[in-house]
Amino acid sequence: MPLDIPFYWVDAFAGRVFAGNPAAICPLDAWLPDATMQSIAFENNLAETAFFVPLEDGRFHLRWFTPALEIELCGHATVAAAWVVMNRLQPGLQEVMFDSRSGNLPVRRDGEMYELDFPSRPARRVPLPAGLVQALGAEPEECWTGERDFMLVYDSEARVRSISPDFAKLTAVDAFAVIVTAPGNNHDFVSRFFAPRAGINEDPVTGSAHCTLTPYWSGRLGKDSLRARQISARGGELVCTQRGDRVGIAGEATLYATGSFHLP
Repeated sequence: MPLDIPFYWVDAFAGRVFAGNPAAICPLDAWLPDATMQSIAFENNLAETAFFVPLEDGRFHLRWFTPALEIELCGHATVAAAWVVMNRLQPGLQEVMFDSRSGNLPVRRDGEMYELDFPSRPARRVPLPAGLVQALGAEPEECWTGERDFMLVYDSEARVRSISPDFAKLTAVDAFAVIVTAPGNNHDFVSRFFAPRAGINEDPVTGSAHCTLTPYWSGRLGKDSLRARQISARGGELVCTQRGDRVGIAGEATLYATGSFHLP
């Protein structure tokens, strides 16, 4: 008998549709097979498709899939999942707790803003790895690495905007993804995020990258609250707060579409 899976398409880190980062959110009563969830994510061809199931204590277990693989942490799809819970499943709820491969992830609502409470992932400065400058076509001032990604620091927003990666060469770099960042013209900092190994050449707005960007820019600028913009083609706005070993990452979210996936 065919199975209908409800979905919500939410644009996260943006106050309007056609901006921010789109995620497909699928509330489930029980887990589907991993291969089925990965196939749905591949079919959607969005940066992330997220699935969650309710737990007995009122939390939800949340998982994220790119078109190519399951990942351990995702910001924009967590914002999108919180939007679905707080606006469709439990309207009026002001806080939701997700259980995940990265531990407990609270999301709090403040007006139109949804703030993630994520782990801080400070980076350490390292020499430039072979092939990275050639893949990006622009030499940075600094190179850092965190738990998962390389982070390259440039001198200006214009320099970051101008980067046009060779994604075949970038795939050969031994890292999940590459963050490029610089001081912003109208924000504390700007960034872009390239993850061809995960099936995403350029991610529109990457909440999890700000687990590394926030401690770096907080230390460099000497402030704990920061306004950030990811300057992809779609673009997105984030408010980031450094809180010791945690990072607050806040943004708006907007519903674009609802429907069902029809599975045999």
